[in-house]
Amino acid sequence: MKMPRVIKRYCPKCKVHSDHEVERVKKKKASELKWGQRRFRKVTAGYRGFPRPKPEGREKPTRRVYLRYRCKKCKKAHSATCFRAKKFDLV
Repeated sequence: MKMPRVIKRYCPKCKVHSDHEVERVKKKKASELKWGQRRFRKVTAGYRGFPRPKPEGREKPTRRVYLRYRCKKCKKAHSATCFRAKKFDLV
């Protein structure tokens, strides 16, 4: 799927339709201090194995695409719900 780098959208901060820059959201590094990660470290420590079964079968054919829209007027960023696509390019 191809999407333009600049798109006209509604800005909730300006309360008007304006041009927005589109950027793809990258996954940030997971925090080691979150409870899920602390529990994972505790369970895998020592001679124990992996806490949950490995995913069986094939990989999903599509990936989730998360986008961030940044208003060119006020520079405020907001995001919409994600969607799935096999390929995604900003042109």
